[in-house]
Amino acid sequence: MIFDIEKIKARETYNLLIGLVAPRPIALVTSMNEEGRMNAAPYSSYNYLCTDPPIIGMGVMNRPSEHFVPKDTARNIRRTGEFVVNVVTEDIAQQMNICATDFPAEFDEVEMAGFTTAPSQVVKVPRIAQAHAALECKEFTTMEIGRSRIVLGRVVSIYIEDKFVDPAGPYVLSEELHAIGRMNGLGAYVKTRDSFLNIPRIPYEEWKKGKR
Repeated sequence: MIFDIEKIKARETYNLLIGLVAPRPIALVTSMNEEGRMNAAPYSSYNYLCTDPPIIGMGVMNRPSEHFVPKDTARNIRRTGEFVVNVVTEDIAQQMNICATDFPAEFDEVEMAGFTTAPSQVVKVPRIAQAHAALECKEFTTMEIGRSRIVLGRVVSIYIEDKFVDPAGPYVLSEELHAIGRMNGLGAYVKTRDSFLNIPRIPYEEWKKGKR
């Protein structure tokens, strides 16, 4: 089938894109408003973009409304300039899903999901204590595009539980961390447990010798 993006609805485009751009890492983002009220929400339009400086990016759509109403995460980041990306693993998947509920602004998703928080090292926004890894970020820039926002955050500190780090690299022991990824918009996720393939990159000199 061929879909002409200029002729289909935005929701249909969304359904197709999230089904094809997959699996996607999940950023469980904690942020705070000016009064210190916490917010937690998961975003799977998320990835790292560069490492020097270390920049992550995520897409945050507006609330479903006729008017341009930003979600709490985007508003908090714009007003305070800080947020934390908590890595979503199998053991906190259900609680992450509760944070995706469209609670009214006065509700604390962290509390609703049964999470607790722990202090961050650099930013004021706490990380989720149950998350085994987290990226502390300061807003680098926010771009408004149509009914969405692209938030770029500069990573200023990384927290990882000791047992998930090989200090020789240092490398993250991804085969032990068991992060999960988002597939489509129908509640489908993918595990990373037992799914690792070791395919070393082929050096050009080895390629010339016939290695494939």
